[in-house]
Amino acid sequence: MLVARYTLRAHRAAFILGGGEESDDVVQEAFVKAFRHLARFRVGEPFGPWLLRIVANETRNLVRSRRRRDALALRLPSAESGGTAADGPADAVLAAERRAGLVAAVNALPERERQVLVCRYFLDLSEAETAQVLGWPLGSVKSRTSRALNRLRGQLVPGQQNRVSSG
Repeated sequence: MLVARYTLRAHRAAFILGGGEESDDVVQEAFVKAFRHLARFRVGEPFGPWLLRIVANETRNLVRSRRRRDALALRLPSAESGGTAADGPADAVLAAERRAGLVAAVNALPERERQVLVCRYFLDLSEAETAQVLGWPLGSVKSRTSRALNRLRGQLVPGQQNRVSSG
């Protein structure tokens, strides 16, 4: 029952945190570890954040080993980034370009900043759930979210890169 209920969310988390095509393996390993360590689960606590923390740790391990192996930049496979869309409406093209730019900018963030944004905005977790999933204090979630959003804004908004407004 737990597998059926949490697989989709766990897979989405693994994929967005950098698991990519190996997300299925990450999720499977996370469920196996959750089962093995079920005795450590605190009764009365929500199961979802506990499982997502395991998924986040497994994904982090995968990313580290992938980096060591490949020494390539982390990237999410783009869903549909082929073709020039001469046949499609201009709005669809612009939206796809914005999405691709956002994904590239998020992937270019330092790992901890990327993780906090993924949990907060891609997985729609609260600050408390994000803290639990990542194993960080709540204050760290808040400060890293702010720092990551500022850095992201600097990458996405022309002329906003670490500049203070001079009204």
